[in-house]
Amino acid sequence: MESIKIRNQLPKFNQQTHTILMNDGWKLLREPKNLTTATLLSVPFMFINVMITIGIIYFFQSFSIKEFFVNTGNSITFTINIGLILVIVLFVVIHELLHLIFIPNFIKSKDTYMGLTLFGGYVHTEQILTKARFILISIAPFFILSIFFPFMLGSLGLFTGTLIFLIILNSLGSCIDILAFMLVLVQVPKKAVIINNGTSTYWKLAK
Repeated sequence: MESIKIRNQLPKFNQQTHTILMNDGWKLLREPKNLTTATLLSVPFMFINVMITIGIIYFFQSFSIKEFFVNTGNSITFTINIGLILVIVLFVVIHELLHLIFIPNFIKSKDTYMGLTLFGGYVHTEQILTKARFILISIAPFFILSIFFPFMLGSLGLFTGTLIFLIILNSLGSCIDILAFMLVLVQVPKKAVIINNGTSTYWKLAK
């Protein structure tokens, strides 16, 4: 019986695979080489994502950031309980599943898996993907959870403080996804295909 594969470490670069790909005409995408650099470069997208999401929420319902904090006189504290932590973890899992389900044959694929590490969750595939498919996989969680979901909640009058917090948190967490989307959108031709080798991305024109 097929099942989703889960790993507890980040994808590893394979030098032999790199040599084979380069000899076969693949080109390396210009992208950050480590998580720290990627996070720093994605900060502008973090602000853009949050502004888009807050704009949608405000269209239906005004709210204040102070709603997520407790005023204790001279200081403001943020309260976190076990229930909220579990809900955040669930939202992270949903975010990653929304990446995963748009990968072709993700259950049967030997090259596709979810990862859960101390740095959070991720989805990785080394299948060959079209540019359009790669873009869809990258932006799906942000679009569904932080644009479509709040629009639907607002239309139905179902916003709560917790849901608003989770939706905005997803916008913040989607910044690296949007960075990847922009790098591919700008550098990769329309009719190209894309493949990953660990954290490195390659492309070449489809035959």
